[in-house]
Amino acid sequence: MNRFILTVAASFLAATTAIAGVTENDLNTDQTNTTQVVTNGMGRHLQRYSPLETLNKETVKNLMPAWAFSLGGEKQRGQETQPLIYDGVMYITGSYSRLYAIDVHTGKELWQYDARLPEGILPCCDVINRGAAIFGDNIYFGTLDARLVALDLKTGDVKWRKKIADYKAGYSYTAAPLVVDGKVIVGNSGGEFGIVGTVYAYDAANGDLVWTRPMIEGHMGTLNGKESTMTGTLNATWPGDMWKTGGGATWLGGSYDADTDTLVFGAGNPAPWNSHLRNAGTPTEGNKGDNLYAASRVGINPANGEIKWHYQTTPREGWDYDGVNEVVAYTDRSGNKRFATADRNGFFYVLNREDGKFVRAAPFVKDITWASGIDDTGRPMFNEGNRPGNPSASADGKKGEVIFASPSFLGGKNWMPMAFSQKTGNFYVPSNEWGMDIWNEPITYKKGAAYLGAGFTIKPNYEDHIGSLKAIDPDTGDWKWEYKNDAPLWGGVMTTAGGLVFFGTPEGEFIALDDETGEKLWSFQTGSGIVGQPVTWEMDGEQYVSVVSGWGGAVPLWGGEVAKKVNYLNQGGMVWTFKLPKQLAMQ
Repeated sequence: MNRFILTVAASFLAATTAIAGVTENDLNTDQTNTTQVVTNGMGRHLQRYSPLETLNKETVKNLMPAWAFSLGGEKQRGQETQPLIYDGVMYITGSYSRLYAIDVHTGKELWQYDARLPEGILPCCDVINRGAAIFGDNIYFGTLDARLVALDLKTGDVKWRKKIADYKAGYSYTAAPLVVDGKVIVGNSGGEFGIVGTVYAYDAANGDLVWTRPMIEGHMGTLNGKESTMTGTLNATWPGDMWKTGGGATWLGGSYDADTDTLVFGAGNPAPWNSHLRNAGTPTEGNKGDNLYAASRVGINPANGEIKWHYQTTPREGWDYDGVNEVVAYTDRSGNKRFATADRNGFFYVLNREDGKFVRAAPFVKDITWASGIDDTGRPMFNEGNRPGNPSASADGKKGEVIFASPSFLGGKNWMPMAFSQKTGNFYVPSNEWGMDIWNEPITYKKGAAYLGAGFTIKPNYEDHIGSLKAIDPDTGDWKWEYKNDAPLWGGVMTTAGGLVFFGTPEGEFIALDDETGEKLWSFQTGSGIVGQPVTWEMDGEQYVSVVSGWGGAVPLWGGEVAKKVNYLNQGGMVWTFKLPKQLAMQ
């Protein structure tokens, strides 16, 4: 009898322990719980907005450093992570697939996990990592050899480790995972290697694979280890066997709209870049050459991985404009539930949240050459002369006609997340004004080899700036103001109810702007370029702000003439944490 009671008590304790820590409700209410940040995006809708207003336009001048933490070692490179804060601990990821737990009061390291990466990994765009996810008593993050790891929040011990895909075939993983209803939802990277973009859902408790959803038509999804449904219709928009290595990487991860119970993931560029090899037809031929669902935003049922809807931003994509940029759920000034996304192709889109239907689009960069606009159906009006030429039509068959396209393939906006203010109703979009010479070349697929079929050189469009942070009214597409920066912007943006817009520059400056005017109100020099994502929270009655500094990412690797412009910038790896002291909060 006593043994039975002890057994029941032990079972109850185990069950209680299993559900301790961060809950589904904690994730769903992350934006309003200002003492913690437990989701990437400061809410799974990715608004990156804080209701805190102790730090505001009047008091931000008193914001001062509280502590700094060095990521240490020689593994610097680009630091694109977003900090998470929970139960007195800050969690950040670092380049080369590292994860740190830091005492949020003192900045002292509590533990560190360093993934043992194999030789031969094939990351496209630097050895970065954009963050982690917390659920229960675990923290989850992905590694450059395409694995998903669950660690104990308190100790950093490995709970489980799962292989997402084969790194030798060009797969990798760099995004922050997303947790919904006890499932860890991730994507994959590797679109430049002819992989197949896929969304994966793993059981948060044990790492079992629950479902998969490929992003390229013709590929079969799975549910509980068995085939479920095919993505799209085989060969509806892809010729021959091109779909088998069709790209569409889901490399930026996704968002979650609780109101419609929908995951939204972006699918990247179709492979190869040379659109003529994909038989992409002219606009008069309907969707024959659209290459679905590459360069698309896709709504997915989190329970089973079934596609609810899709919207393709760049059909028959041939400039590497991709389609992965984050989709932010918000409510407009008229009470309509909307999605917004700022695409690499230079257009800012508003979609209906219920079904992903197109509402409106407007340019958010100054020069767009590939299309004259977006029509009433949501399809681009192509400028046919701005499509890179077909190599087979050239005299030697080795290089198609070179054209100048704007924006460049690094995009009007790349991965760096924008923010939405519930206070102003505006979006704050980090953009870049640059173009490229681009041409197509013949290419054949080889496992683990680059699969581009294109060459390019990126060039600045203006002498006085490349970076441009814009305040955009989503109801009209109008720009309310613009903040220009000499170097490209490559880090995230955060807004607050205190009327502030925080972001960093490659020159190392961490800046707060007035959300209504764009006026600079405060700045701090961090010593290395900022490509990270700021967060804010309150602790012991004081408001804190943190950002990770450390220059790197795609610009120094792929930036052409632009890379030469910023090659003087220092690498680094530092978490900077600032606070507004109580005695200065009212000044």
